[in-house]
Amino acid sequence: MNLPLNVDYGGKVVVITGAGGLICGAMARAFAQSGAKVAALDLNEEAVKNLADELKSAGYCCEGYRADVLDPEALEQVHAQVLADLGPCDILINGAGGNNPRATTDNEYQHEAKEGGKSFFDLQAEGVDFVFKLNFQGTLLPTQTFAKDMVAKKKGCILNVSSMNAYTPLTKIPAYSAAKAGVSNFTQWLASHFAGTGIRCNAIAPGFLVSAQNRSLLFHEDGTPTPRSAKILNGTPMNRFVDAEELLGGALFLCDDRSASAITGVVLPIDCGFAAYSGV
Repeated sequence: MNLPLNVDYGGKVVVITGAGGLICGAMARAFAQSGAKVAALDLNEEAVKNLADELKSAGYCCEGYRADVLDPEALEQVHAQVLADLGPCDILINGAGGNNPRATTDNEYQHEAKEGGKSFFDLQAEGVDFVFKLNFQGTLLPTQTFAKDMVAKKKGCILNVSSMNAYTPLTKIPAYSAAKAGVSNFTQWLASHFAGTGIRCNAIAPGFLVSAQNRSLLFHEDGTPTPRSAKILNGTPMNRFVDAEELLGGALFLCDDRSASAITGVVLPIDCGFAAYSGV
């Protein structure tokens, strides 16, 4: 990987949740390549074990751990394993999150709802609750677990992964949009709460990426964009999607205690201009 910044993270222990996914998998590779000892956490144990094997074979330091970010006891067990294998956490990247079909409507607008479809009034409370827990508590609980190491050291950095949805809610996904807004707000709260301990807390807000999970929503089988994809691109000044590796510069910068020593409580959009565009 050709890193956008040459930052030396040698000796730092970087814990990354959601590391089995596209965004945080790229972050794990970047921090490992920058010299860090990476703890890759994900509910998908196979994905993070494969990631760890890949990085080890390239000469980097990474261990993969199965972790449920909604299970405090399981997180404490993983914390103990990370301490034994790599040492106390210096940097925590909270990347676990996602949406769920049970918290998604079929139509963008209520007046377009069709009989038999899932409207706003058909959303399941359980699905909405799951999305809020996964994104908000999935950020809070790992922070409660791993930030203790940073408090003891009187230094450290927390980087949360928010979303464009936190700025302006997207149609069809009310729970995910509101949950990510909560992550951005929580980032600011943490920045204030931990300010006297030497811990900085920031977030990145990725724009629209194409992944295996959303490719069918953005493109037809013949490769042409779907109507929703066309809307996104029409509302993006750079008229393209963000690549996962384009998030790395912001992450490497915000987690560096020298470059970003006075930066805390910031949510950085990395979105090809989406948040800045009014549509006119």
